[in-house]
Order: sequence, then C-alpha cells, then structure tokens
Amino acid sequence: MTVEIHSFGFKYGLPDAADLIFDVRFMKNPYWIEELRELTGLDAPVSGYVFGFENSREFADRLFDFMSFLMPQYAADGRGKLVAAVGCTGGRHRSVAVAEQLAARLDADRIFHRDINIG
Repeated sequence: MTVEIHSFGFKYGLPDAADLIFDVRFMKNPYWIEELRELTGLDAPVSGYVFGFENSREFADRLFDFMSFLMPQYAADGRGKLVAAVGCTGGRHRSVAVAEQLAARLDADRIFHRDINIG
C-alpha cells in the first residue's frame, strides 16, 4: 500500500484527496516568533520550536502509533493508497514539521506540502 502524508492550511480549505485529517492548531505557533515567521517547518529552528513542547511530542508519538495501527487495517481492506493530511492555520510551520516527522517515521512513499509557499 502506498502511504502519502500531506500538510495544508485550514484557511485555504480542506485537501480533496485526504482519507484522514489531523488538526495541529493546538500547538504553539512559530508564526508569532519574529525570527521564525519567514521560515517553514522544513527548517530546523521551526521544527525544533514545534517539538520543543511536551504536548507536541506526545501528539506526534500518538499519531505515529495510530497510523501504524491503521495502515494494515486499510491494506487488509484492499486499499491501495492511504493519504493522511496534517493541517495548521496557514500550512507553513506546524503542519509541515509534523508531516515531515510522521512521513519519516512511517517511511511514507510521498510527502506533499500544499500551502507551504502561500502567504
């Protein structure tokens, strides 16, 4: 089964192709830190900020466990592809950092950041 992880910004609408959508807007937002605002979740300082909080690390662990449980369930049902989307407000910081980590931990086949360059 092919696994894709997408990031997106809720303010630009939900992604069309997602089977699962996860909301990370509860995490502290790097946008409000002046030196992080122009960076993205692909940059180490932003990722470090996002995962510098216990609730973010716990969420990432629980999301990995949940996806690890779901993937064989979807495969057993004959699904050829599973798309999980992670969203924050603008799709530039938190969702990108979480999606990157999740994709790496799951050894996903593809990662796509829909809104990383908007705004």
